[in-house]
Amino acid sequence: MNCCFLCLGIDFIDEIIKIDTKNNIKVFIMNIFQKTVPAHLFYSILALSLGSINVTYAADETTPDSQNDTQETQNKSSESVLNYIPKWVDATPTILPEQSNQPNVPPMSETEEKTWVDRKQRDIRNWADRTSVKIDDWFGDVDPDKPASATIRFMLDNYWNEYDGYEVKPRIRGKIKLPTLEKRFSLVFGDDSLDDEFDNNIANTNNQPNQDPDKKFDSKQTRDNNGSIALRWSNFSKKLPFETDADIGIRSGDDIYLRLRAKKYWDLENDFRFNAEQIYRYGSQSENYLRTNLELIHARPNEPFLSDQLSLTYADDQDDDLRWDNRIFRQHQFFANNKFNYGIYTGGYYNNNDLRLNSWGPFVSWRQPLWREWFFVQGDLNYFNDHREDRNHYVSTFVRLETLF
Repeated sequence: MNCCFLCLGIDFIDEIIKIDTKNNIKVFIMNIFQKTVPAHLFYSILALSLGSINVTYAADETTPDSQNDTQETQNKSSESVLNYIPKWVDATPTILPEQSNQPNVPPMSETEEKTWVDRKQRDIRNWADRTSVKIDDWFGDVDPDKPASATIRFMLDNYWNEYDGYEVKPRIRGKIKLPTLEKRFSLVFGDDSLDDEFDNNIANTNNQPNQDPDKKFDSKQTRDNNGSIALRWSNFSKKLPFETDADIGIRSGDDIYLRLRAKKYWDLENDFRFNAEQIYRYGSQSENYLRTNLELIHARPNEPFLSDQLSLTYADDQDDDLRWDNRIFRQHQFFANNKFNYGIYTGGYYNNNDLRLNSWGPFVSWRQPLWREWFFVQGDLNYFNDHREDRNHYVSTFVRLETLF
């Protein structure tokens, strides 16, 4: 499936240069990013992230007559390429339980008074809502029927492998909705890298290991990673054919930044769906950062789904010109808010005109609420190699304890 994305980008490199100005997303990215990112990387990222969008627009603008003329050819093509994958999966025997949305924990309304921990969780949740109302009052008259609200995620991420040892990383991410500002503005704070992930993210690797291998917890790195705060303007133009966010804020203590995000979803034939997301950030210290997220999903109602997630990352502060990561996986849900994933990871880099596969291997992941609706446990088991570090396949683990407020 990686080949499909790469071929798609190559086929449309020439077309991207001839963009029609009515395609707003292309004009938007061309005008802003081409001046700040090296040209060869710009066109590579843009081709991979927007090649599929060109295909979709072309399909939308096709006349009914041409659609009828090509319908049989399209059916044969999709039958020969995409549809075989879910058919092979369906033909594979399974002993796993059926999909279910039945809750395995009591609702919050029944537990918030039971123990001291439940009461503290409720108090923090109420305090966050009261604080958001006060902040919202700074910008205008508060509507008591539509008050501001806040959501907070606190995560304790634990990593282990035989080479880097054990590390623990506390992470926090919060959002305060400000309805007085036309319901389009919100205040976001905490680890902003969480917003760069897929909506259904399953990638939990330690991309920033501690510099001191004997140090299990790096307090300075934790402060820097969680020290982001920004004002977010969502969907700032109804004329654009995709969801948008624009953030302006500060991160890592002194890195003043502007972040732009565009996202769109397409429902395709035969239970397929395609998601595309483009993120650009410019910081006074970190400078340019671009990330492209592409996801192709095959999902039938009340059945496990199959997904291919491809991400491309360019950053001025990383050693490689471009990094890529791809995960093909199957996801099950055995009860409400449960996720069971298993699949294959491949990842590598593009540097000095050299495209490399650096790491690959199988992974399995499990996530579920434990005891309460607001407390989650996740465990991942990976078996990857690393050519650059001269590491053969080895076991690595990840455990996340997450509390929602």
